[in-house]
Amino acid sequence: MKERGESPLKLLVKSINNNILVKLKDGSELTGVLEQCDPTMNIVLDEAKEISENNGELLVNYGKVFIRGSNILFIAVDSEKVVFE
Repeated sequence: MKERGESPLKLLVKSINNNILVKLKDGSELTGVLEQCDPTMNIVLDEAKEISENNGELLVNYGKVFIRGSNILFIAVDSEKVVFE
């Protein structure tokens, strides 16, 4: 029988204190250190920076931000830093 993969929320919890990329529904992209997340995928990013989706150029440095889960299109985690069991 094939093993079931990690749920997205469990993967996100394992990514706490690591850098992630968040793409929002309005097209903006933010990077930062994931501090917190909840079951509705609301997240808190520290050292948050908005970057250009074309060339990755820094547009705005926000510091700490709260992002509502319903505004998130996708989240990319650094798979080299997340420990899979």
